Formats: sequence, structure tokens, C-alpha cells
Amino acid sequence: MADKTSFTKEEWTSLLESPMIAGMAVTAADPSGLWGLLKESFAGGTALTQAATSASTNGLVKAVVTDFSSSEGRSAARDGLKAKFSSSQPAELKNKAIDSLRQVSALLDAKAPGDAAAFKTWLRQISQSTAEAATEGGGLFGIGGVQVSDAEKATLAEISSALKV
Repeated sequence: MADKTSFTKEEWTSLLESPMIAGMAVTAADPSGLWGLLKESFAGGTALTQAATSASTNGLVKAVVTDFSSSEGRSAARDGLKAKFSSSQPAELKNKAIDSLRQVSALLDAKAPGDAAAFKTWLRQISQSTAEAATEGGGLFGIGGVQVSDAEKATLAEISSALKV
């Protein structure tokens, strides 16, 4: 099983960022206002919590989640995300996020082939949960909207392609 020592500091930071990037790509594809943004953000946090507490979580996923729970891990991820995305507009942010996930996929294939499939599937699940977290469109409180918009569906397909899952 791969762990933190299997990666350079920069590579590990990319892995730490990847769960947030998986959610950001979907959120940027079809921004759904403040309430939707909050719901979608909570979906990513829930995925981290579930991975941390589940006995069946892949070892590399658990190592990333454990490191992310430390202040050092969160700082590394936050600083990396700022550097990558701080000046991006939503459409540009989505494309940069997809590219980042493509790079993470290649990194996992190269350095952690035994863990790659489980880690990529986890990232894809985060993006799916994010897409399903808030109703898109419709009127007040999302009444009459759809669970996953066409833009989110297209982004989920792009994420699957980038991750090769």
C-alpha cells in the first residue's frame, strides 16, 4: 500500500487537494447560489468524515484523510488550492479542476497502482455526492428544480474521463 512516504511533498499536496477539487469542479460547473454552495461544500466534508470512520476505506484514502485532519495537512491543501485557483472564473476553475484530477489520476497510476482504482472511485463519489447535494434551478428553495443539472452531468462525465473510472 502506498502512503505519504511514496510521494514527494508536492505530489502529496496534490492528493490532499484532490477531494476538494472533485467537489469544486461540480460546483463551478453550475453555481447554485449561497444555499446550494453550502450544501455542496458539506457534501465534500461528509465524504471525508465517512472515509475517516469507515473500516473498509482504502489505506491511501485513509492516509490522505488523516493527514488532511491535521492543521499542517489542511494548510498545505488550502495554500495549494489558493495558488491554483485564486484568480479563476467559474468556467476556468472547472477546467483547471478537471486538469488537476487528470494529473492526480496519472500520479496514482504511476506511484500507487494498487491503490489507484479505489482512490479514483472515491474522488468520483465525492463529485457525485456534491452534484446531488443541492437542487439546481427551480424557484424558491429549489422547488421545481432538478437534482443534477445537465452542466453537472457533463462535468461528472468529464471527471470520470479524467480519472479513468
